[in-house]
Amino acid sequence: MAGGVIQKDSGGSSRRRRSRGRSRPMSEINVTPFVDVMLVLLIIFMVAAPLLTVGVPVELPKTAANALPTEAEEPLTVTVTADGGVMIQESDVSRGELVARMRAISAEREGDRVFLRADGSVPYSEVVQVMGALNRAGFSNIGLVTDTGGPALDGEGGGDQ
Repeated sequence: MAGGVIQKDSGGSSRRRRSRGRSRPMSEINVTPFVDVMLVLLIIFMVAAPLLTVGVPVELPKTAANALPTEAEEPLTVTVTADGGVMIQESDVSRGELVARMRAISAEREGDRVFLRADGSVPYSEVVQVMGALNRAGFSNIGLVTDTGGPALDGEGGGDQ
């Protein structure tokens, strides 16, 4: 037998030498718990986000139009209720003070986008009057909020025609 020598301890078994019984600290990060927590938070926010919208009950008219792209700032919503009342977000406002309140809000906001929600039973002339007041207050980017699934008026499905 030519070659190396294997040392045997007193028990008769061969073993490799360790560095004085100390193990090196593990330097990898266990990412699995982090990913689990992030996925749970993602699901929570996905469920909670639709609940954070303005909660004034209005029967919106239906159209076939596409949705507007969202922006970083919280959307400003003006609502014309079925009884003709006007609301900014969730607070009632008289028509006489609408322009003054909207000008005060305009001074604090970066964008000029406002979403106008109106009940389907409100006459068009009242909706246009509120749109004119919003424009006078400095909001030139007015989006009309509707429900999807209305008539497309192009002869290709999309609801009642």
